[in-house]
Order: sequence, then structure tokens, then C-alpha cells
Amino acid sequence: MRYLFLVLFLFCGTAYGQKYMTEEGRAVFLSDAPLSSFEGESDYLAGLVDLDQNLLDFYLDLNTLKTGIGLRDRHMRENYLETEEFPFAEFTGKLQEIPELEMNQEIPVNAIGKFKIHGVEREIEVSGFLTRVAKDEVQLDATFEILLSDYEIPLPKLVFYELAENQKVTLSANLKETK
Repeated sequence: MRYLFLVLFLFCGTAYGQKYMTEEGRAVFLSDAPLSSFEGESDYLAGLVDLDQNLLDFYLDLNTLKTGIGLRDRHMRENYLETEEFPFAEFTGKLQEIPELEMNQEIPVNAIGKFKIHGVEREIEVSGFLTRVAKDEVQLDATFEILLSDYEIPLPKLVFYELAENQKVTLSANLKETK
């Protein structure tokens, strides 16, 4: 009986603490068009990695994206992302396989889920890495690509605002364990 209690205690101990959150992750998009290449970035990515429930949920207030040029940012928000009506981008999904996280070991992961931006939601696959960087912290690094037309985001007509149809999105977040 004592051994059964010990086994249950150890099992519960390993299952406990598999939920991690952040409100200070980083999101970067790269627009690499033939005549114009630029990045937009935000340090306000919020997210959850719940390994017990196999749930990933990340969202970004698109009004926090900055490209380094204020006028371009305003046009991007008002004319293309239409952030007044669609202020957030969100990914909700599941890992294809729950990883065993070892200290300082970068583990490749793949997730499938729904990405929503500009009022349009589509299923996508996201590849990345999870790394346990401390007893109560994990680092997430992920990359995926989207086509603006898939989300009904128009391309600018003016050459000096050239935007690539294909956007590369990179996420990086240090997530802390929640209790």
C-alpha cells in the first residue's frame, strides 16, 4: 500500500506543472517582396502551452506591430489588417506529439491548429522547438508562413508599399509555469 501511494505521488508530481504562460513573447513577420523587404515586430505576444491538456493558444494585438516607419504602420493597420474591426491574430492548436522536456535540450515539435487573422480562420501546421530552460520555464520558438490572400488581406497597389503575398511569421516566447 505504501508503494502504491508513492507511485501515485510521483505520477501526480510529474503531471503537475505542465502549464506555461507568457504575456511578453515576441512575434515577427517578414515581408520579402522583390522591391521591398521589411519586418514587423511586437513584444506583446501572449500565450499558453498546456502539455497536460495538449493545448496551445497564442494571440497578438495587431496594433502593437511596428515596422520602423510610423506611416507604414498606420496604413498597415487601417487599410490592410483593419485592426479597428479585427484587432487580434490568434493560433489555437494541439501538438502532434507531447514532448518529454529535458533541461536545455531543444525538442522539435509540430502543431496543427487554427490561425485566425482579419476575421478569417484556417487550419495550419506550425513547426518549432520547445526547450526547458529552467525547472519552471520553457522556451518556445516557432515559424510558419501564411498567404495574405488566404486571409482576405489585400496587397497594396502602391510600389513604395510593396508587400509580399507570402509572409513568414516567427514566434519566440519564454513561458513560465503556472500553478
